[in-house]
Amino acid sequence: MIKPIDNYIDYGMLSSDQRKTMVETQIAARGISDKIVIDAFLNVPRECFVLEEYADNAYDDTPLPIIGGQTISQPYMVAVMTELLELTAEDISKGVKILEIGTGAGYQAAILANMGCSVISIERMETVADFAKENLKKLPYGERVQVHVADGTLGWPEEAPFDGIIVTAAAPTIPTALIHQLNVGRKLVIPCGNIMVQQLLQVVRGVHDVKINRHTACRFVPLIGKDGFPE
Repeated sequence: MIKPIDNYIDYGMLSSDQRKTMVETQIAARGISDKIVIDAFLNVPRECFVLEEYADNAYDDTPLPIIGGQTISQPYMVAVMTELLELTAEDISKGVKILEIGTGAGYQAAILANMGCSVISIERMETVADFAKENLKKLPYGERVQVHVADGTLGWPEEAPFDGIIVTAAAPTIPTALIHQLNVGRKLVIPCGNIMVQQLLQVVRGVHDVKINRHTACRFVPLIGKDGFPE
């Protein structure tokens, strides 16, 4: 496991103490207990993924604006979605492959990469994708992330099937293509609902059906695309 980075001055990083406080007060205190997930949040410097003017707020308990009208999600929500993939140490040792829909700043992808996952991340907006790529270059495990510009509602069939899928934007319904690109027994984590409010779903693919587990209410930017909201 990669050790926490402390005072990485080249990127204006904040102290690892702030990451530790974030994990203790915002994540573990709310019930996130998976050690692999916790370790990743201790390791990944969130300040690498926010705009310069928000650097002092990098560990606040809130989403923050990035470019293109998008946001970097609240740390707790990133942790919830990551834990709902239910990846084990054995999964990680085998090099699981995760599909992320909605790259945004790249923070969710960095968390997964730090855990040891290979990540294919799909971003609709080229400027946002470029922003994420630059952010991921700041960290050695960023090399485990491939960022592509495409319609995320269609997934990425070239690399399917996946051992987990995370959708970081709100969908009106679960895109069929994503279910088809998921390995049997694996999880798709996605916020579904209307533009204003959604519910976080864990979708488990079976051999002949899917099971949907409903979790917390949430609010994400809309997923735009063929099987998402209209632009």
